[in-house]
Amino acid sequence: MSITIKDVAKKANVSIATVSRVLNNSNIVEEDTKKRVQEAVRELVYLPNNLGRSLSIKRTEAIGLILPDLFGEFFSEVIRGVDQTAQHHKYHLLVSSSHDDRKEIETALQMIRGRVDGLIIMSADIDVQTINKNLPKSLPVVLLNCQVDDTSYDSLNINNYYGAHQMVSHLINHGHKSISIIKGPVNNHDAEERLRGYRQALRDGKAQFDSELESPGDFSEASGYDAARTILKKKTRPSAIFAANDSMAIGALSAIQEAGVQVPEEIALAGFDDIPIVQFVKPSLSSVRVSINDLGVLAVNRLIQAIREKNKFIKQKTLVPVEVIPRESCGCPKPPRIPFYRTISN
Repeated sequence: MSITIKDVAKKANVSIATVSRVLNNSNIVEEDTKKRVQEAVRELVYLPNNLGRSLSIKRTEAIGLILPDLFGEFFSEVIRGVDQTAQHHKYHLLVSSSHDDRKEIETALQMIRGRVDGLIIMSADIDVQTINKNLPKSLPVVLLNCQVDDTSYDSLNINNYYGAHQMVSHLINHGHKSISIIKGPVNNHDAEERLRGYRQALRDGKAQFDSELESPGDFSEASGYDAARTILKKKTRPSAIFAANDSMAIGALSAIQEAGVQVPEEIALAGFDDIPIVQFVKPSLSSVRVSINDLGVLAVNRLIQAIREKNKFIKQKTLVPVEVIPRESCGCPKPPRIPFYRTISN
């Protein structure tokens, strides 16, 4: 037979209301009474009914995170930043994946509503109609790298265009005039903005502009590997490759090294995101640094503010800054390693 709150109250010789106050960390219970209740909970191995408790205090003490995928260092870093900061604020984290599929996004939203006090959404396929249809307006929501033109939601977006433009400009300044790009998925906003930055940097730097220099990719290592093999077979090989994310750059590096081509002596290589592993490959990979962990930290801090202020605060659209981190793969000296564990701030 399961232990109930009545059993705890009887053992501690207090009312059910007093047990409830102790479990909810109320400061109106005397210390000796609190200790007696806590001892009864331990002896009886009482497990509170979290659903009932959530209903009584009108909060779940949990926040939700919906990501397009759970695979890869980028998403694991986002989750780590979100989870650590949630714990810092005494919140639990519920994580779901939508795979950027409209039906799966709606299912995820429907499953998570009512179970969290606030929600962080990262999805290239989300829109205002989907959010409004599946979530109550009172639920605090922070959009992470979503393209939703609506001022009623707090949003954080990576400055993809600027980062790609700066990295390609860096390669041009190294003397490269023929620079290939391994693109990201079709209809993906991050990929489109990075492609736009690449193209504009070529124009600004008076470098070769040719659609033949653009190779398809899908942000996976395998697509970077395949694209690099194709690039290396071209009659006129480019002197540099810019991959629209680090996973594709790492796949490309493997293909280039298998072909016996030297990086950066024969072909330079750069990526985007600056995931932790790029500091440890050989040669170390030049990349556009996005503080991925801090992205998660900032999103949670925004969400906690919205929860505390009952969603009645000024919403902000923030463009998260990026910076070029030059390393050995484009001919630069290897810089000191950048720590990627961040200090959590309120």
